[in-house]
Amino acid sequence: MTTSNVALSIVIPAKNEAQAIGGVVATALEAYPDAEVIVVDDGSSDETAAIARDAGATVVSHPASLGNGAAVKNGARAAKGDVLAFMDADGQHDARQFENLLAKLDDGYEMAVGARDAGSHANVGRWFANGLYNEIATRLSGQRILDLTSGFRVVRAKLFKQFLYLLPNGFSYPTTITMAFLRSGYPICFEPVPVADRVGKSHIRPIRDGVRFLVIIFKVITLYAPLKIFLPISGLFFATGLGYYIYTYFTAGRFTNMSLLFLSASVIVFLIGLISEQITALTYSRSE
Repeated sequence: MTTSNVALSIVIPAKNEAQAIGGVVATALEAYPDAEVIVVDDGSSDETAAIARDAGATVVSHPASLGNGAAVKNGARAAKGDVLAFMDADGQHDARQFENLLAKLDDGYEMAVGARDAGSHANVGRWFANGLYNEIATRLSGQRILDLTSGFRVVRAKLFKQFLYLLPNGFSYPTTITMAFLRSGYPICFEPVPVADRVGKSHIRPIRDGVRFLVIIFKVITLYAPLKIFLPISGLFFATGLGYYIYTYFTAGRFTNMSLLFLSASVIVFLIGLISEQITALTYSRSE
């Protein structure tokens, strides 16, 4: 089955994007006149929903803000297409760039992600955080990850909907779905895409995003291979405990409480990692 003869649904989560949403929808419909364009209005206090509807989009409205991930999930549930395309509503993404990603689905990939370059991030902090996400995900998965958090992507609808129960309601949905596909063995690829400056005011908040930064790192680890992280930590505790025992044995001729603490910690951390690995395996078995 090729993307040239399947239905395409373009899902655009939006919150207070009245300045940009009309142009985003118009461009999407101009590029793909037969596509279903769904704008999920996440409790906007401006005219986002009305402008999107006037531009020709199907609008799904949340009475209150539920989060970007919740908007993506509800957009996917409403979509009828065999292929889902996701993009932001702030004018940074151009729907015409979906063409290269859709071609990758024809090549056998199940998901294709638009990768931003360093100059496309809102600030240095976001660029650094995204780089760290990519490096952690690359080391865990063994596949080069160019942009783990990109919201510009296309994916087979049937597979995407298998993982809806895993997706969070917040902004980390791209991280979650990428790691879920990698964990399940579905091929994904990354293609460079140009990104424009956003229209309107950014929703970025330094403190909130700092906390989200730590949460996403934790999710990347736990979603893919918890034992890959817990095992080295356990080994470090074990080596420290054993080394300290050898030192105290030759210097004081005894086994100390500190050695016992480190050795006990190594066993506990290993067991936590083993249990986490089994829980992760059971979580993904649900999607099979």
